[in-house]
Amino acid sequence: MEYHKDRFEDFSLLLFKNDKLIAVFPANIRNNEVFSHEGLSYGGFIIKSKLSLIDFFNVVKHSLYFYHQSKIKYVHLKLLPDFYNLDRSHEMQYALFLLKAELVRKDAYYMLPSDEFSLNRNRKRALKKAHQYNFDITTEGSLEVFWDTLLIPNLQKRFEAMPVHTKEEIEKLKQLFPDNIKFYSVYENDKIKAGVVMFISKRVAHFQYSSGDEHRDSGALDLLFTHIMKKYQTKPFISLGSSSEKNGLVINKGLMYWKESFGARMVSQDFYRVQTGNYSYLENIFR
Repeated sequence: MEYHKDRFEDFSLLLFKNDKLIAVFPANIRNNEVFSHEGLSYGGFIIKSKLSLIDFFNVVKHSLYFYHQSKIKYVHLKLLPDFYNLDRSHEMQYALFLLKAELVRKDAYYMLPSDEFSLNRNRKRALKKAHQYNFDITTEGSLEVFWDTLLIPNLQKRFEAMPVHTKEEIEKLKQLFPDNIKFYSVYENDKIKAGVVMFISKRVAHFQYSSGDEHRDSGALDLLFTHIMKKYQTKPFISLGSSSEKNGLVINKGLMYWKESFGARMVSQDFYRVQTGNYSYLENIFR
């Protein structure tokens, strides 16, 4: 997280048991409330594997107690969708139930088990058209050109938005984590036609940024998505991210259709607000 530490006031926690680190909570503070770190694509607690349920609840309880003692009233938790972390998601949901946490947002998050990858009729038609061009898929393309000529203009035109990361930040992250952050692009001769930045984790291949040029009917982006999805079928899941806006109250139909056309389906990503004083609700629950 060091690359953008100037943007956030860090309030992360390390949690120990008998001098051994068992959990981390990446977080920042804003307006005297603590957030599951807003500078991270993934959210929530990072818990040592095979931690007992008692220790798991103690991690959550002592985190809230620490913030409560620090005069923080609320902690905002962004939870990973279940398929990222099946072994801990239900425990976290149970803890939030006991804590009387308030569900404040739901994102329409799209994923597909990699063995269920399939193209609808329109994607197949676009892929057939793409094969009529002299397209070349590469991992050696220019991230800078992609950012400046495709990604930023498209985000501004279609969504009035900007990428969360700068191109310099993604370049730095690629150098730091070469196995986890990949850039794929499609070229026709020397001109970039489409690009995708992937975040790769243990269970999931996630489409973080993607964009094609103005000639969308060439099928270049369809070709690239199909290539990447086939490449990462060794991962249990492929993630295409959120298709919702305005804190989950609106679903973008264009994004929804694009993702569903590859066989993806919706799951929810939940955001909770917890009163730190409720830490006591996790005491005396085991009989």
